[in-house]
Amino acid sequence: MFAETLDLSVLSSQVQTSLSALACDPAQSRGRRFAEPAAPTRNAFQRDRDRIVHSTAFRRLVYKTQVFLNHEGDLFRTRLTHSIEVAQLGRSIARALGLNEDLVEAVSLAHDLGHTPFGHAGQDALNECMAEHGGFEHNLQSLRVVDKLEERYPAFDGLNLSFETREGVLKHCSRLNAEHLEQSEPGGVGRRFIDRTQPSLEAQLCNLADAIAYNAHDIDDGVRSGLISIKQLLQVELFAHYHRQTLAEHPRLSEKPRRVLYETIRRMLSDQVYDVIDTTRQGVAHSGVTTLAEARQAGPLVAFSAEMKTRSTELKQFLFGQLYRHPQVMHTTGQAQQVVRELFAAYVHQPSEMPTDFAANDDLHRSVADYIAGMTDRFALREHERLTGRKLL
Repeated sequence: MFAETLDLSVLSSQVQTSLSALACDPAQSRGRRFAEPAAPTRNAFQRDRDRIVHSTAFRRLVYKTQVFLNHEGDLFRTRLTHSIEVAQLGRSIARALGLNEDLVEAVSLAHDLGHTPFGHAGQDALNECMAEHGGFEHNLQSLRVVDKLEERYPAFDGLNLSFETREGVLKHCSRLNAEHLEQSEPGGVGRRFIDRTQPSLEAQLCNLADAIAYNAHDIDDGVRSGLISIKQLLQVELFAHYHRQTLAEHPRLSEKPRRVLYETIRRMLSDQVYDVIDTTRQGVAHSGVTTLAEARQAGPLVAFSAEMKTRSTELKQFLFGQLYRHPQVMHTTGQAQQVVRELFAAYVHQPSEMPTDFAANDDLHRSVADYIAGMTDRFALREHERLTGRKLL
């Protein structure tokens, strides 16, 4: 049912040094919105990665929620550690497929730069606040961060990243928002959502690595928190299969459940990676595409096998019902959303409570959303207490 051993073709790919014809070549990049001389020691995607790592928005991710609020425990994942885990998985798969590792790393590290404090709870609350003002979506906000909100260079706003990195950052976009992007940047990163074409294989890979990473680390964090148990997880076949496999090979670990959990997750991650590699190779071969341009016109090519997709979806549904909707998490979620809503109302009512650059913006509601989205969990809580005199979390 699941892959038990690593195929020799996968092993041979670990030493592959050349790029596939379907990979993004930095020498053929569609470039940056503002022309800059090439860097003497780094290609375009390496330069993007470095700009992302040195950005203010990237540093803030260390204090932004993944599932559990930052102050709830020192060992739970944050947006920063999640992004690093996505980059690690993405690069491993990219190397095996001959895709561009530097581009995958850049996109992986940047994909959550626009996430609000308090995880998806904060995003939902901010979207509600912005319902009559264009809404709020964290993928679009991540693009806004790298295109506009970072202020590090004298000649332009944002980080001035390459087209390919920006395309990967914008993994979801509504038709309306895509049309707005198209107006300001004809033929740019919004165009594929209008034409219904695909992004680069590197961007497709980052989407899948994101899902693989959060399913795995949310199991670990969920068990560590005590909100879900290994006994519950054994109802999920993707987990149960590797749990049985681990105990069969290491029966003495039965008295060390934490080690069993780690080994189960490790095996689950590895086989998902191998499944993506094998399925993608088969899909590319079956599609007949031979160039990146052709790949953009094909359907999604980086994918799970049908069986692994089913098992992964079952795990995701389990986590949604048993962890993300756990009463304790929902209680915290409700309070976090109240913090965001009350911050939004306070800043709209009195913009002078924000820094001058935000308060002076002509589009007040968007400026308030930008300011709140950029906050860490703990800064948002401090600001809420300062403005309301109440402490919620």
